[in-house]
Amino acid sequence: METETQVYLNRVQTNLYNRRRRGLLVLALACMVHATGSAQGSTAKTDSVAASELDAPTMSLSAAATAAERADQAWKILTDAAGDVKRTQTRIQALAALSLLRSPRSAKMIADAMLEPDLDVRTAAALAAGQTGDRNLTTNLRNLLDDKEPEVAFTAAMTLWKMNDKSGEDILMAVVDAERSAGPTMMHGTEHKIDKDLHNPAMLARLGVMQGASMFLGPFGYGITAFEFIHQSGGDLTRVAAMEQISQEKTDPIHKELLDALADKDPAVRAEAAKALADYHDNATSQAIYELFADAKYPVRLTAAAAYLRTTGTPGPLPAKTAGAKNIPSSVVVHPSIVP
Repeated sequence: METETQVYLNRVQTNLYNRRRRGLLVLALACMVHATGSAQGSTAKTDSVAASELDAPTMSLSAAATAAERADQAWKILTDAAGDVKRTQTRIQALAALSLLRSPRSAKMIADAMLEPDLDVRTAAALAAGQTGDRNLTTNLRNLLDDKEPEVAFTAAMTLWKMNDKSGEDILMAVVDAERSAGPTMMHGTEHKIDKDLHNPAMLARLGVMQGASMFLGPFGYGITAFEFIHQSGGDLTRVAAMEQISQEKTDPIHKELLDALADKDPAVRAEAAKALADYHDNATSQAIYELFADAKYPVRLTAAAAYLRTTGTPGPLPAKTAGAKNIPSSVVVHPSIVP
């Protein structure tokens, strides 16, 4: 008969294997985008400027700052980055961080981003809304179904579908039909403007890659840009994936491992550690995350700001039930269900 330790190790090994398969799928999709020729042009341009937008300005922290002052500082970090009209990737990273929260303030920032002229910002906002699971944002997402850019409309439709809202079903059907159909489809009494690009093979390939990569909306934004930076910076996706899996077990040894990872030399690991610690509500964890407000990399700093707010009481997306929930240590407080 297997011991509890053996059961735990087997579960972690299975999770890591599944995560590896998902990662390989995304990398395969990335290769597809590379083969789409002109459709890749705008993405390549985005990648070339992404790295320059990851470095954050120097920031000093006060050891005497009160909890309220630190919370205000966290919101300022997020607000300033989300509103930086000169740095698109910084705004995308801010939206990724905001997706870790579930509050009226963060929801308004995400909703406002859906109205921005930059299509990448609108796309990231739609993805962030989906990550929060906040049904108060469904009306804003429905408005994006008629967006002039097919990437935005498609992402909104996909996001709504995952939230059990079929408002964009006609758009998804148009993509499924591909070249077999030239006009919109009526579904559930809704009809949206179906851009001809939704039937273009090159655009369909790009949408498929973007959506596949977008499943992993995280501190480095989304899509090819995120993978490009992580690879260029020497980021270790395997370590990040492993950390994401073990963090689902809320045990004291794993808690300590995550705290140690906040000082890792890899920014991707630091950001994932901050994200993973968001549901630990003890002072030591909050303090450790607060120190990352001065991190030199924007993705780490922004993730830390959102994670700090979570550790001090701001709710986040409803937590998924895990098999190891019974192992939650006394330092962890899980938020009750939030009713929109």
